[in-house]
Amino acid sequence: MLAHFTGGLSPAALGAAFADWSVHLASAPGKQQELLQKASRKMSRLAGYMVNCALGRADSECIEPLPQDKRFAHPAWRRWPYNILYQSFLLNQQWWHNATTGIRGTSRQHEQMVEFGSRQLLDMFSPSNFLLTNPELQEYTRECGGFNLAKGYLNFLDDAVGIATGGKMRGAERFRPGREVAITPGKVILRNRLIELIQYAPAGDLVRPEPILIVPAWIMKYYILDLSPPVSLVKYLTEQGYTVFMISWKNPDSDDRDLGLEDYRKLGVMAALDAIAAVVPDRQVHMAGYCLGGTLSAIAASAMARDGDDRLKSLTLIAAQTDFHEAGELTLFLNESEIAFLEDMMWEKGYLDSKQMAGAFQILRSNDLIWSRMQREYLFGQRGPITDIMAWNADGTRMPYRMHSEYLRNICLNNDLAEGRFKTDGRPVALSDIRAPIFAVGTTQDHVAPWRSVYKIHLLTDTDVTFTLVSGGHNVGVVAEPGNPKAHFQIATRLHHDRYVDPDAYQTTAPRCQGSWWLAWRDWLDARSGELRAPPAMGAPAAGYAPLCDAPGTYVLMQ
Repeated sequence: MLAHFTGGLSPAALGAAFADWSVHLASAPGKQQELLQKASRKMSRLAGYMVNCALGRADSECIEPLPQDKRFAHPAWRRWPYNILYQSFLLNQQWWHNATTGIRGTSRQHEQMVEFGSRQLLDMFSPSNFLLTNPELQEYTRECGGFNLAKGYLNFLDDAVGIATGGKMRGAERFRPGREVAITPGKVILRNRLIELIQYAPAGDLVRPEPILIVPAWIMKYYILDLSPPVSLVKYLTEQGYTVFMISWKNPDSDDRDLGLEDYRKLGVMAALDAIAAVVPDRQVHMAGYCLGGTLSAIAASAMARDGDDRLKSLTLIAAQTDFHEAGELTLFLNESEIAFLEDMMWEKGYLDSKQMAGAFQILRSNDLIWSRMQREYLFGQRGPITDIMAWNADGTRMPYRMHSEYLRNICLNNDLAEGRFKTDGRPVALSDIRAPIFAVGTTQDHVAPWRSVYKIHLLTDTDVTFTLVSGGHNVGVVAEPGNPKAHFQIATRLHHDRYVDPDAYQTTAPRCQGSWWLAWRDWLDARSGELRAPPAMGAPAAGYAPLCDAPGTYVLMQ
């Protein structure tokens, strides 16, 4: 009951963090004096700014918003008294950042938790969130005669009804898997308790002999990589002459509570590789994993290397982490207390609900995903059209109790994979055993898999690594189709015998390319693939992999 009330956040973990911070701050007179001095200087700066404004001499602001903060960009914020409101808010925000960081003796995680929590509270009370303190909103309301507020209220009621009835985002029905999205032709050739394996039809008369297996994350459904045809990575790969296989994960329910990470490896990746070996015998496979699917792919590749299984031609890790020591803000609240709390919450149903997972991702970017959306839809009354990626984002999945517990504790908290303690078949795996060349992709604005964390694959493997740093975020950066005018990337290869290049040096020296990283990946795959030949048959009925139904299959439709 408590977990449902707190959204899955452990009060004990939060209490310990704030106690650690407050006790150390209370016993740090030097820091207290520094904060008093900063508060005094900020009040003096604000007072001087107010006087200059009153005399018409305010040529510059006393504090500038951060580059990514667009809340106060409208010219109306430069008028009195709104300029004083937002300037004092930014000064207050800056002071609280100073107050929650740099406290000697406070543990790093607790400091980050307190700083993150204070930032969330401040964002909640930003003057941009309220009609009486937002001049841009007031101007718009006058122009609309107040109808924007009426539209916003209707939008609010529409969302409230959707939440109460468990329905999807309004407008998401225009993007149905198998009709508007996930329409690349293919057949399901394998179905087990956990996956359906889709083999896509060739787009031409000739294909490369080495097929591609895509392992998507099971946090969301697979069709992020097969959205509308113009932005479908699967469609693009088939058009480039590749036989593509895709894992479509089952949306687990209470009966699947005991499925663990080892089940995901065996019933997922290894079962798919066995099926591909029957369809395309005696050929190595290009395996590509996205997000959590990339972490699983790295585990599977390590186990295969350990066991002498040489079926992999290459390994591609797309926005996928293998070292979770610095895994970004998503792990701020990850400790033994929090995991125990989540386990207690999951025990009731046997899974973690998709709404709780989606809420955690939204909090990481609350300005963009919560407050700015609420302003736009509920105050300005503006609701833009739903896109395919927005509809996919609303089509969440659940996490089985055992798997999610193992992932959080073993992979994230204890960092067992990076440190050689994670076991498959009862024996540990080591990423350094992988000899297949690696193509790794990080995105510049990734809040789920920060690119510097993804970059650590260089330190963990002894093979050739081509690292590509892509513009955009965790999803939009990956779905960067050719012709996208905003897309650009950097790319550089480190051979296994080369010296290490740190992330800062990479970002400074790696060539910058305009366009989609898909093109660079295709060239990389082409260089490691054989000559074009006739495509394989659809499935392998004699080996027990007869086509079962058309893509996208049945698992992707499970709610």
